[in-house]
Amino acid sequence: QVSNYVNVREKASEGSKIVGKLYNNAAATILAEKGDWYQVISGTVTGYIKADYLTTGDKVEELADQVGTKIATVNTTTLKVREKASPESRVLTLVPVGEEMVVNKEKKEWLKVTFTDGSTGYVAADYVDIRTEFDEAISIEEEKAQQAAEKARKAAEEAARKAKEQERHRIHSYSTSNSSSDKTSSSSSSASGSSSNSSSSSSSSGQSSSLRSNIVSYALQFEGNPYVWGGTSLTGGTDCSGFTQSVYEKFGIYIPRDSRSQAGSGRQVSLSSMKPGDLIFYSRNGRINHVVLYIGNGKVIGASSRREGITIKNYNYRTPVKVVSYLQ
Repeated sequence: QVSNYVNVREKASEGSKIVGKLYNNAAATILAEKGDWYQVISGTVTGYIKADYLTTGDKVEELADQVGTKIATVNTTTLKVREKASPESRVLTLVPVGEEMVVNKEKKEWLKVTFTDGSTGYVAADYVDIRTEFDEAISIEEEKAQQAAEKARKAAEEAARKAKEQERHRIHSYSTSNSSSDKTSSSSSSASGSSSNSSSSSSSSGQSSSLRSNIVSYALQFEGNPYVWGGTSLTGGTDCSGFTQSVYEKFGIYIPRDSRSQAGSGRQVSLSSMKPGDLIFYSRNGRINHVVLYIGNGKVIGASSRREGITIKNYNYRTPVKVVSYLQ
């Protein structure tokens, strides 16, 4: 344990090249001992760490309970989620095999769990598989990629802000210019203006269609990649709302992090008028808890579960409760 992070080095020497960083409370597997160094593997990083910086032995189990996140995965066809830790308690909802949830508390044969939408309940421990997840080391290359992505995100945000400001200025200038024109001139140019508006509308429609197509093409690249609870990495692992947020972010479109907030923003459209690139939402027990990206032809792509990862399905594999568009 350290205050921030410890360097992972290529060789068992303080002068050796740094190949990664292991942050406080992250985990690593010890491969071998070499003097006062451990050879470890964590995530994609393999290297050496001074033994003084790692907690080992009996203390590990106690520390694991404090810093690890326990994830329960449903291993039966359908599991009942109850209001209290009792088989007589009211059933809140049913969850399918493969569904994942965070374990908050263990109470004999019952687990108190939290779902991705923030809802909580109790499930019988016999019908789930439990694993503990820990943060892992990050390689220097991964760190640089993250820094570059963050820099690009900030640049995109700034570019979007400037574009909006320029658009507001253009509209304001156009409005001011129009209001100072005399009525005769305005009337005589109505036919020309109508033609211009038609051309502008057609151009805008074409740009919107192109953007939707690009968003879908980009999203499809990540089919088969892993699902990770709370993740936002399209390659390393993401959950459902992290997937849609990260895909949109690539195109300078910034939406909320969780599915319910995403459903509450944007413009609601009907199922019959949805277009590729729109978001479709599903609910459990009356609460939105899942989101996917519509790709056209009745298909959607989304991060479904740890078992399935990022996958393509029919849009009605569950009953859609809302469709939202963030696009024109």
